[in-house]
Amino acid sequence: MRHLTVPSRVVFGILLVFLVSCGTGHDSDEKYFLISTNVKIPYWQAGSAGLFQAAQQLKIRSEFAGPDSYDPKAEQKAFQEAVQGKASGILISVADPALMKDDIDRAIAAGIPVITVDSDAPASKRLFFIGTDNYHAGEIGGQRLAKELNGKGNVVVFTIPEQANLKERLRGYRDALEATPQIKITRVVDMKGDSRLAFDTATEVLGNDKKEHTDAFVCLEALAGKEVATVLSQHGVKDKVILAMDTDEDTLAWIQKSVIAATISQKPYTMSFVGLKMLDELYHHKLSTLSNDWAKDSFAPIPSFVDTGSSLVDKTNVDALIAASKSVTKSFCLLQTKLRVRMIFTATVPMTIFSISPAGANREPRC
Repeated sequence: MRHLTVPSRVVFGILLVFLVSCGTGHDSDEKYFLISTNVKIPYWQAGSAGLFQAAQQLKIRSEFAGPDSYDPKAEQKAFQEAVQGKASGILISVADPALMKDDIDRAIAAGIPVITVDSDAPASKRLFFIGTDNYHAGEIGGQRLAKELNGKGNVVVFTIPEQANLKERLRGYRDALEATPQIKITRVVDMKGDSRLAFDTATEVLGNDKKEHTDAFVCLEALAGKEVATVLSQHGVKDKVILAMDTDEDTLAWIQKSVIAATISQKPYTMSFVGLKMLDELYHHKLSTLSNDWAKDSFAPIPSFVDTGSSLVDKTNVDALIAASKSVTKSFCLLQTKLRVRMIFTATVPMTIFSISPAGANREPRC
């Protein structure tokens, strides 16, 4: 089993060849960043595909940076380095809103547009949030859970408590379950962004099942669902419900096998694609000031929230989603064949940089 816990910093950058003289309207020093944690998980591979596709269309430079593991301090460092590098704009999925607040505020004060995607930092001066209506996603999950349990049962929840998006999902679940008071959330597990903790805790819960009588597992982020499914499958357990989050390949495979009942699909590709285009627009058509509280302005030139949508995936539609995902993956692979990949080893961390390689433009994809 692969676990994403390497404490290295990985930067995925697409260095697009462009000529200002060709009339693109872009400056030679424009450079945009997407910052996250757990950058190698499938969720963020989809996010990076959206970033790179938008960058290719706009003929601008962009980089995807952040730690391999769930490491908020390493994410903070990646953000600080983007600011020091005079980024034209930054998208960030915030792991720890309290930790990142001052850094985001300083970037805004320095004239760098910052938009949060996927996970918000609402107390900061970020311009706005692009992502899932996480409360609604939790409601969708809660309603499906009540149906799966026939209105009665004990539930273990896996989450990362400090993340604002996961807090909202849990709130949505709780509110949806108010209509079925015999469904109890008996335990909320802080998995700290580590899939091994989800695996180990699920194993522990099964070991105590005669005492605790757990009927369902709810996974509020992308890593836990497939780990819980693996544990249940290895122990031959078929009488427990799993509700997962996101649509990586393993999660969808477990739905096909009827081990995971359903998952909630998000749109990280759309978040990054739309986010980069909005940053580009803000760079070329600057606001009068970045520090206004635009959310309270009835005539604001920017939104306060862009909902990219979410939906439930189960046995009835999983095959169609897999087919659609393969089509998008093929398109991204065609883009990757244009990239030259090289590893740069510094004194502390390795970095991966993707750059356009004209010689490889006609090669067949190998992803």
